[in-house]
Amino acid sequence: MQIEKQAEQQIEQKLEKPNMVFVTLVSIVAALGGVLFGFDTAVISGALGFLEQRFQLNQVQLGWAVSSIIIGCIAGASVSGILGDMFGRKKVLIAAAIIFMIGTVGSALPDTFTGYIIARMIGGFGIGITSALCPLYNAEIAPAKYRGRLVALNQLAIVTGIFLVYFVNTWISGYGDDAWDVSTAWRWMFAAGAVPGLLFLVLLCFVPESPRWLIKKGRPAEALKILLKIHGEDLARQEVLAIKEVSKQESGGSIRQLFMPGMRVALMVGIVLAALQQVTGINAVMYYAPVIFKEAGAGANASLIQTILIGFVNLLFTILALWLVDKVGRKVLLLIGSASMTICLTVIGLAFHTGNTSGPLLLIFILLYVASFAVSLGAVLWVVLSEIFPSRIRGRAVAIGTMTHWIADYVVSQSFPPLLHTAGPATTFWLFALMSLITVGFTWRAIPETKGKSLEEIETLWSTK
Repeated sequence: MQIEKQAEQQIEQKLEKPNMVFVTLVSIVAALGGVLFGFDTAVISGALGFLEQRFQLNQVQLGWAVSSIIIGCIAGASVSGILGDMFGRKKVLIAAAIIFMIGTVGSALPDTFTGYIIARMIGGFGIGITSALCPLYNAEIAPAKYRGRLVALNQLAIVTGIFLVYFVNTWISGYGDDAWDVSTAWRWMFAAGAVPGLLFLVLLCFVPESPRWLIKKGRPAEALKILLKIHGEDLARQEVLAIKEVSKQESGGSIRQLFMPGMRVALMVGIVLAALQQVTGINAVMYYAPVIFKEAGAGANASLIQTILIGFVNLLFTILALWLVDKVGRKVLLLIGSASMTICLTVIGLAFHTGNTSGPLLLIFILLYVASFAVSLGAVLWVVLSEIFPSRIRGRAVAIGTMTHWIADYVVSQSFPPLLHTAGPATTFWLFALMSLITVGFTWRAIPETKGKSLEEIETLWSTK
């Protein structure tokens, strides 16, 4: 990649600065897909009790009411790469926003549990697409120096959606009496998701297509117009040349490229990191926080307040991750964060094992665990997934990693309640601690540092693996 290195040296000498106002605004629009992700996956926390009474659900159906959306997410993520590579990131995201709104409004309308499940799966299909393509789009449009924080905007949007939905649910449920809650409140909770969905759809009409996708499709003139808005003339032309040079060396967009020497390592990194993000227990804590605190002896009101506090800490430290990811690097954050998670989960398990759960210790270490996750695996996964694959198969490769994330999410969400009941909370959290320790070792051995490197330069890292 001699041409790219020479281009980057020339760029640095000229000290051209990218148009960060334009790039940031575009990235924020794309990241709004994360708000849909967070809002619609967390809205069930407030609606579940009302659904249980409205449809007279048993325990199996309750689990299905929660996890049905994840099935849709898995399906959406599985086709997001193919669709994104065929039709472009922007067009597919617009379609995903429409699908999401159909699903979220549809979830509010049915008079049967089956109708609700179908609508949730439809909405999940749209979320699965946005969860893969939004961070990928931001990675492809961002300057290398700022790519980490711009991609991490997606995670900030996710936790913002989760945090907001706590208050939306509380406000709606307090509007009427208990009978109104069972008949109507849950419908408004789901329907409220149409607001961010519509905002996302409208704003997407004003953002450009991914310049890297345009060059891959043989449309460099269109890509240059976008890159000129980002970089200025000299840097934009150099970047077009670098992207075209890499594209010439790629032998086509076949999924078989992922299993070629070097790329097999990148695929393994993406899949394993996506799985580890979930099996370290974050969504068990986020989905079932009230259950955990009640297990520790907290009352209903106290567990609700503690759950909101978890959401706030998650949001606050995700913002911190945006500042750190391009300063200290992806690998450093992963190492520090996963090591801290290991310690916190070990102490949480010990607190349950000794019965010392009535004081502030349990809450403090759960909050430290959430903070450690938010500043590392929470934000960094989407950055790493969006930047480690070559352009011709990036969409499909990111889809595989995202699908792995959703599958692991489903497994953890389904297995946590019975695991908590049979093995007990101490053993359950120690298992999560073991997974976090494995994350430390995997990060140390397998994940390269990609801070400040262009997407084309990162691609060359794998050629030596």
